[in-house]
Amino acid sequence: MKRLLTSVLILMMLGTSLTACSSKEDKAGNNTNTGTVNDTETSTEAVTYPIKTDKKLTYWGEINGNLIGTVSTHDEVPFFQEWQKNTGVPLKFTAPPTGQTKEALNVMLASGDLPDMIEYNFLGDFPGGPEKAINDGYILKLNDLIDKHAPNLKKFLQENPEIDKMVKTDSGSYYAFPFVRGDEFLRVFQGPVIRKDWLDELGLPVPETIEDWTKTLTAFKEKKGATAPFTVVSKPRFFNESGNGAFIGAFGVTRGFYQEDGVVKFGPYESGFKEYLQLFRQWYADGLMDKNIATADSKALDGNMASGATGASVGNAGGGIGKWQPLVEGNDPKAVLVATPYPVLTKGDKPKFGQKSQAYASEGTVAISTSAKDPVLAVEMLDYGYSEEGRMFFNFGTEGVSYNLKDGYPTYTDLLLKNPDKLAPAQAISMYARGSYNGPFIQDKRYAEQFFALQTQRDAVGIWKNTDADKYNLPPITPTPEESSEYATIMNDINTLVDEMTLKIILGQEPVDQYASYVDKMKSLHVDRAIEIEQAALDRYNKR
Repeated sequence: MKRLLTSVLILMMLGTSLTACSSKEDKAGNNTNTGTVNDTETSTEAVTYPIKTDKKLTYWGEINGNLIGTVSTHDEVPFFQEWQKNTGVPLKFTAPPTGQTKEALNVMLASGDLPDMIEYNFLGDFPGGPEKAINDGYILKLNDLIDKHAPNLKKFLQENPEIDKMVKTDSGSYYAFPFVRGDEFLRVFQGPVIRKDWLDELGLPVPETIEDWTKTLTAFKEKKGATAPFTVVSKPRFFNESGNGAFIGAFGVTRGFYQEDGVVKFGPYESGFKEYLQLFRQWYADGLMDKNIATADSKALDGNMASGATGASVGNAGGGIGKWQPLVEGNDPKAVLVATPYPVLTKGDKPKFGQKSQAYASEGTVAISTSAKDPVLAVEMLDYGYSEEGRMFFNFGTEGVSYNLKDGYPTYTDLLLKNPDKLAPAQAISMYARGSYNGPFIQDKRYAEQFFALQTQRDAVGIWKNTDADKYNLPPITPTPEESSEYATIMNDINTLVDEMTLKIILGQEPVDQYASYVDKMKSLHVDRAIEIEQAALDRYNKR
């Protein structure tokens, strides 16, 4: 009996050894058309970086807008060079043409020639969302891979259940390595901006109400000679930032979907949208807005700011105030840009809407494709951004080059804040780190404390955060794969209609009363069904 038991135990041990060896020969297991991985190897310890590997992975993603015109490929960016060194994983990069990311992704997916990793907003920009991308066989469901091979991300999500709720689908699927804003301070960064020196010169207060704004812009036009008193970026659609509620929010709506007491609404379908159109139509007719506002891009806006043609806009603390302040100073050394509160109709009211991002941002997230040669290696590399070392690197770059520790505080060097090649801080930081935009990592508040070098930038966050946005903003929700095609079709038509309506009424090509006919058209295009789908998605999210 003893000899028999011994023989059985030996056979069992041999079987286990063979299974382990077999697992290591093919760490990734087999990909299936449902985007899952049969992975039998479990990591018991965190990976030691740099990883020793002779494999080269492929990576697809756009180059950050701060670097357009400065570099043409990822390989020219020191951050991406160092990322490969730090992780030990060589990468071959492919970048879609600027401004054509969606189109390039569709072409790539249709070709079937997929890279190992795809940096893309599958939550916001893929029809049907990430669950459909998984079901269609484009990207992997990452649950097992994260559980077994991403100890840093796994630990963070376990410690932050509200963020964990955001980074997966309704069915519980993890689909990408997330970008996480690690502090409340990082979630507010955009709002109205104005020339404070002009206000002081004209004896005007910082505007708070729509009436204040009309008076102020009129003074900018008549007394400061501003030919475009107010302008905004309107590419790819008119007034991009209207979705956050700047000015339009004074009338109780936004450009997109929002919620009131758990009920989903679509701004252009509500009566407040007509009031917004009426205001902007009047401003445009009175010359208080840029006559080219319908086609204004960031370059045009920068030019208007620099020349003194524009005295007010909507922008970010970094890429707005931080970029425009030196431009306006170049034309007028006394020029000062400051943030203003989100406008309201009645003085003293708290703005209903405002820009406030979720802790989880779906931009800059990285999925692993079903064509990945070694998904485990890709996961191990991406998990670096959630380790202590990786978080420092993503936010601040390389110690001794882009930052130094001063009393334990990672302090950016002059290479970033006073760049010898005359790069603006936003550009220089983007060359050596990713703290100033997004990516697969946890953003650190200490980046912003330095990036917002001007007191006016730091003050802006406090001014812009004074809204009820948390109450009305929708969390990261998605339709089901079954609903996705229907929803995408409806919203493509609806958005085209709303864009047409907005421009024709504001530019005076149609009367404001024509708004009613557009509401009827929205109904005929099944906007109520789109709202119903969004409502169902919100209800599912609340049950996660």
